[in-house]
This record gives sequence, structure tokens and C-alpha cells, in this order.
Amino acid sequence: MTITKKLLTSAVASALMVSGAQAAISDNTVKIGYLADMSGTYRDLAGPNGLKALQMAIKDFGGTVNGAKIEVVSADDRNNPDASSSTVRRWVENDKVDMVAGLVASSVTIAVSKILEENDRLGIVSGSAASSITNEHCTTNHIHYVYDTYPLANGTASAVVKEGGKSWYLMTADYAFGHALEADVTRVVEANGGEIVGSVRHPFPTQDFSSFVLQAQASGADVVGLANAGSDTTNAITTASEFGVTQAGQTLAALLLFLTDVHALGVDTAQGIQLTTGWYWDMNDATREWSDRFMKETGVRPTMVHAGIYSSTLHYLNAVAAAGSDDAQTVRKQMMDTPINDMFATNGRIREDGRMVHDMYLAEVKTPAESKNEWDLYKILRTIPADEAYRPLSESKCKLVTN
Repeated sequence: MTITKKLLTSAVASALMVSGAQAAISDNTVKIGYLADMSGTYRDLAGPNGLKALQMAIKDFGGTVNGAKIEVVSADDRNNPDASSSTVRRWVENDKVDMVAGLVASSVTIAVSKILEENDRLGIVSGSAASSITNEHCTTNHIHYVYDTYPLANGTASAVVKEGGKSWYLMTADYAFGHALEADVTRVVEANGGEIVGSVRHPFPTQDFSSFVLQAQASGADVVGLANAGSDTTNAITTASEFGVTQAGQTLAALLLFLTDVHALGVDTAQGIQLTTGWYWDMNDATREWSDRFMKETGVRPTMVHAGIYSSTLHYLNAVAAAGSDDAQTVRKQMMDTPINDMFATNGRIREDGRMVHDMYLAEVKTPAESKNEWDLYKILRTIPADEAYRPLSESKCKLVTN
């Protein structure tokens, strides 16, 4: 039996236990909507390959749940909250979508979560980073699965400050995600004895980072922190390299860097950059086996978002099967009551605020001499335990948490 098949055993068993019963699934269909950036800044980290990961999960689950069909609809969010809200409203009101997956830009997720709450449908957030999604913007209708800005700051910023990077200049994407990451990084830098000496917010997305990099250089800060993601991050790193930022003695800290970003940059440019990630394809036999399957389907290695979409989709379908229902609150409770043990997480759990907590990892991009092939990109420096990585509930502003 392969590792992947072993990991699916509990899901299949749950489905079989209730297969003889009449499933309380509306329209005898479980419908999933996949909403993500399919063509813009965040295409590579989620995008079409995230849809492929979701479809792999459905296929591995068996294609049906308690005899009900599993259907998928998808759309490009265009990184536009208004357009995305209209899409999701149409999905839940007309197409009877039960769960919305993907959800990448934080501004989109915050807007869409309001639609889901109004219509009592479920959302599983795998791409968005803003920690506010399960803090001040928490609802009983969405789950934040893969990572957020709190552990990104705890991991990368803390490590860089402890290595001597005391003064920071932040280059921030000017929307909800960037603002949240900037706030979390500021908290960690100052708590570790460092200081923020300056910052600049750039439009989202941005092609030309020349003026922003010049301001960062002029600040004289030890560290230039990039509070952005996707092509914004790769454009900023490329420009910084062209302007000789690191050669002049400043450290470049990419606070959210994806495997696809590093692959696009190449190890010659990205070597030595430290980052925090929720998952890496080459960590163990289970991650490698699933990643080999994913690569056969897509031609690329998966990001943590792709892996999270697969894992969360299976966890959702397992919960529907075990509960015998696609009702949002029933399924959410079942998901919260069931630990997550698969190729993505060990002993992961969903808290009352909707945050799925699991171990995170501090990684460093390998040097060209260390990298054995084009996807051999990270060395894991340390594991950040789940309880250390995420915002403690004692500090939560979520209305669902009783402190």
C-alpha cells in the first residue's frame, strides 16, 4: 500500500461507515467553488495548479461522498474584492455552492467571507496571508488553513533580528495583506530589540520597484523587509539585486516567499534568503510521493498553498461523509473535532477562531553548490511548533473566542 493510500484510509473509512444511510446532502450534490488569481500576480502560487490540487483530492476521495456527486466550479478572482463578491454571491444563491476554496488575495477573502456568512456557506482559505482573517474578521463560516502573517513574522523576522539585523526598512504592498504583515513584523522586530527606521507602501501590483529600492538603500537600515508576495516579491528582489542592495551590506528579508518565486528567481539570485513556510515538498516520503504525483499532473513542484488546497479539500469531504451532511456549521464542527494527519500536517487542528494550527518551518534557500536540481531549493533550518507559530487565543480579537 502506498503512503498516499494509507493517508486516505480514514477518509474512505468514514465515507463507507455512512454510505448505507440516507445522506442529508442538499440536491444530492456537494458543490465546491474554486476562486483564485488565475492570471495575475498570484497565479503561480495558487492559480490553475491549485484547481488541479483540488481535483486530485476529489479523485482520491472517490469522486462522490455518501453517494452524492461532487461538482466543481471555478473563477478568476482578478484580485478584485467587488468582482469576487459578485461571483461568490452568484455561486451560493444560484449555483448552490456549498464550499468556496482557494481564496488568495486577503482583500478578496475578507470581502467574500461576508457573503459566506450572510448565506451560511463555508470557505476554506488556503492562499491569503492576513492574520486578521481569523482575528478581527473571523466568522463561523470560514477556516484559515495554510499560514498567515503572524508565523511569517515570528519565523523570518525573529531569526533575522537575532542574527544582528536590528534596524529595518519595510517595503509593503498597499492592501490588507501587506498592512497585516507590516504590523506583525513591526511587533516581532521591536519585541526582539530592533526598530523600524522607515517604510514605504507600494501599489498592488507593481512592476517597477526602482524608486522604492532607492529609498530603502538611502535609509541605511540593516535589513530591507519585503512585506509583499508573488510577482511583487520577485520583481523587488530582482531590482534589489540590480541595485546591489546585498552587495552594499544590507540584508534582504523576503517575508512571504513561495517555492515558485524561488524557482523563478533561481538560486544564484535567491541563495541565502531565509523564509518561513508551512510546508515543503521534499520534507519526507509522504510529501515527496504526493509531490511526484502533482508534478506529473502539472509539470511543477507544489507550493504550500497547492498542498494546503489538497489537504483541506480532503478534510472537508471527510467531514461531510462523517457528518452525513453538507450543512456549513455541521461540517465545520466535524472539521474542528477531527485532527489533521496527512502529507500536509501532523496533529493539525482547527481552533474556534477558524485558524488551522500546525507546525511551520524556517527555511533557507540553498546555494548553487548545494542544489541538486531545479526544484531542490530549500534547507529546513528549524521547526516552529504550532503553539509557538500562531497568535495565541489569549491575544485574539475574534468574536468567537472567550478569553
